[in-house]
Amino acid sequence: MRESREREPRWPALAAGLGIGVLFYLMPDPLTAGPRWLPLLLIAAMLIPASVFHRAGRHQLNDIFAYSGLVITTLALISSLTLLILRLPKHLDPPGALLRAAAELWVSNVLVFASWYWRLDGGGPNERDRRHTHQAGAFLFPQMTLSEELRKELGQHPWNPGFVDYLFLAFNTSTAFSPTDVPVLSRWAKVMMIVQSSISLAAIALLAARAVNIL
Repeated sequence: MRESREREPRWPALAAGLGIGVLFYLMPDPLTAGPRWLPLLLIAAMLIPASVFHRAGRHQLNDIFAYSGLVITTLALISSLTLLILRLPKHLDPPGALLRAAAELWVSNVLVFASWYWRLDGGGPNERDRRHTHQAGAFLFPQMTLSEELRKELGQHPWNPGFVDYLFLAFNTSTAFSPTDVPVLSRWAKVMMIVQSSISLAAIALLAARAVNIL
């Protein structure tokens, strides 16, 4: 008889999405494409219905709204980074504003890609909820390499990755420019990590370094 497993809570992903919207609301006006409040409004308009549809068991609608919210956050991240890079050579922004914007973009980058990894890996959270334990996906988490007996001894069986696992993965990718202890198995995940590391490098090495130099 298979052991029962609680479904993964969705509130960490919802909090991360709304947090991204707040970060863009705090972004300096010249570095947002449109009103600062627009990303937060659009993200909330997607993620709140996604949460409602999840509770109602409407997984297809949940996926549609959740992916739409992720597309909005990604476009907001790319547009703000592009505006910041374009304005940098013209010295249009004071050093303090550059440092603040670089920090907000870096944190947003971590949250955006953590959300993408969480949403895509192993068919997404709805699909992972249907499984007894996580055995295959785009990432090889350490728990997946342990025997079933050892996982039971460690209290890790049944085990499925949660949002915090993907947040840790995204944080490591943005700081160490590598997934550290989580090997990447899928090509799409490798491409996404290249993009995430590139954005992090731009935010840290280019923007923050330039701001410090002109203090």
